[in-house]
Amino acid sequence: MRGLPAAARGYIGCAVLAAALCAAPAARLGAGAPWSSTLALAALYTLCEQLHRCPLAGGRIPYGAGSAAAPGALVAGWASPVLLAGVFLLPPPLAALAAVPGALTGPAQERSAGARRLWHAAEAALACCAAALVFRAFGHHPLTAPQFPVLLLPAAAAATTFCAVRVALDGGVLVAAERHPLRTAWRGALPRSLGPHLVHGLAGLMMAVLWRSSYGPTAALLVLLPMCLSCWVFAQYHRERTAHQATIRALVQAVDIKDRYTRGHSERVGRASVMIARELGMAEDRVEVLRFAGILHDVGKLGVPTRLLRKDGPLTPQERRVIELHPEYGDEIVRGIGFLGEARAAILHHHERLDGRGYPYGLMGHQIPECARVVAVADAFDAMTSTRSYRRARPVPAAVAELRKCAGAQFDPRMVRALTASLDRYGWHPDLVTAADAEPGAVREGPGAAGPQPEAVTPQGAGATEGAGAAEGAGAADGVGTAEGAGAAPGAGAVQGAGEPDAGGRRPVRRSGPRPEEAGRKGAR
Repeated sequence: MRGLPAAARGYIGCAVLAAALCAAPAARLGAGAPWSSTLALAALYTLCEQLHRCPLAGGRIPYGAGSAAAPGALVAGWASPVLLAGVFLLPPPLAALAAVPGALTGPAQERSAGARRLWHAAEAALACCAAALVFRAFGHHPLTAPQFPVLLLPAAAAATTFCAVRVALDGGVLVAAERHPLRTAWRGALPRSLGPHLVHGLAGLMMAVLWRSSYGPTAALLVLLPMCLSCWVFAQYHRERTAHQATIRALVQAVDIKDRYTRGHSERVGRASVMIARELGMAEDRVEVLRFAGILHDVGKLGVPTRLLRKDGPLTPQERRVIELHPEYGDEIVRGIGFLGEARAAILHHHERLDGRGYPYGLMGHQIPECARVVAVADAFDAMTSTRSYRRARPVPAAVAELRKCAGAQFDPRMVRALTASLDRYGWHPDLVTAADAEPGAVREGPGAAGPQPEAVTPQGAGATEGAGAAEGAGAADGVGTAEGAGAAPGAGAVQGAGEPDAGGRRPVRRSGPRPEEAGRKGAR
């Protein structure tokens, strides 16, 4: 637990203590308690947790623990019906105990695995104890087939309690361990999680009735077959999601190979886009879409000749027009990728400006899609804070100050405020691959800010390119549509002074030429 923040260690410790207090009364139950059923259910739950591979799925089962799911989407796991059967069959202290062995020996991510297992055990024990108390609050009803309709209401109440406790605890650990904002840690989690838990509650009730029937515990195992089928469906979804990630990584790697000067840029833009989206309180599905949009925003550079992307001298007006077509190329490249959703709009419009002087279509204000306004700010911020072969990175405060200066003309002030607030809370750690790693003799120091970065913010993928649309004023292929570059509002200023010498003593060339928004519009139309 040493790698966890102090708040997370305290939170997990309190949960473990509360779970121990819930299970402690089991010591006073004596020999008349259903200890054999407790041991059998604990063993069954442990066995289910150890089954990492589903025979029908032919692949690894995604773990059902809440913390393994996406934030705000607690997954009812493969073994949840076994826990809920224990809720219906056992007294509350024994129901809590039955959940502990499986959680302690079950799979966990390698990072802080011991702390995660303790947390899963405490969470499951507290949820089982609370659900068992609610089930018994409805009165004592024999677990027999004739009583099954009467048991549906208490079982539904117990399953709802089981889900609510886990959602509440899981949101708390997101706040304590990953520093999620309070207003978003629990948003939408209960509605998304309640349906699966109610289904698993019904399966658990069926297990409990069969357990007490003349057929015995062996018949109760038949109920796990539908759970195996649901596991297969979820594994298929997980596999599809993995394929989506692989598609994105392949596209980004292709851009990275073509434009070597800005390696890692797209990943960092994806990270900053997620930070802005979370600060704005967007739903998790939109946060994921914005992560995709940030990572793929420059995929259209695959359609730009390599000689232009790697050109060391100034670009001619004709060359600038070609580069300014990369948003439209990107839109065409990802047109057939359905899971990107509104990320396509961000790829097409992330060089638009609020004052209408951007490209490719010269949209103004709220005509620009919200996701494109998010990516535009993230793109500019990383461009300013990244070290390149031709100039040093700017400190984070200087980059934020420039974003604020350009807010209202080039950038959406709301997005700038959201990024600023998130940076104040988490800091910024450009610890991914940068162009300085690939360029010999390049300056390697870069900005950094203190403070932990939330785990959920870090996007996946590999390599990237520099986004044209950053608020820079110099570079081989960077300055297209920038704060100082063509199309900038008067007085907006450049983030990177065109006359500032680079690491090798050279001075980047200041580009001149007609405003790119005109060229972009002509090229688009």
